[in-house]
Amino acid sequence: MDTAPNSVDAISSFYAVKAKNLLRQYRDYLSDFKSWHQKSHAKKGLLYPENLGEQLSIDETSLSHGELYTILTNKAAKGKKGAIVAIVAGTKAQTVISVLQRISERARKKVAEVTLDMAGNMELICKRCFPQATRVTDRFHVQKLATEALQEMRVKYRWEAMDVENEAIEQSKDWSSISSGSTSQWRYHQAIAGPQ
Repeated sequence: MDTAPNSVDAISSFYAVKAKNLLRQYRDYLSDFKSWHQKSHAKKGLLYPENLGEQLSIDETSLSHGELYTILTNKAAKGKKGAIVAIVAGTKAQTVISVLQRISERARKKVAEVTLDMAGNMELICKRCFPQATRVTDRFHVQKLATEALQEMRVKYRWEAMDVENEAIEQSKDWSSISSGSTSQWRYHQAIAGPQ
């Protein structure tokens, strides 16, 4: 389980033991969980200051059961080993700031760039924890905002085009009644519409 990406279920079925028992045995006896230095605060947040780099990304995610976590990663690791700088339970700015401020100020000032979404809490976290860093808005969120604005304009102009089209249809009905000889109906429409 430490060296290969096998699930507990796959291993337990192979050895014909209950997954729950295997997980408990692994946690209590096989792994270093009991002597893990971050065990006391692991539910609140995990911090790996040795993974801090010049370019970071911060975002929130839901790992399980709708619980939100704020994750700070080092871009240089490209999602591989050493990428996670911090995982903090929740997205409240003050909670995340208190965890990240355990990293030395000197190390935090070396961060040159932080990529984040447009959430105000992420902006505040970056301002307080990485004051020297340039804040870059995530491309995905900018594209989403631009696409939504474009869609709104498209719908507005489509409704305007439909109004013009409906007006043209109404006018063509009025002219068709003139050509069929029903001038009294045309005069009635003109009286309602008024002078143009």
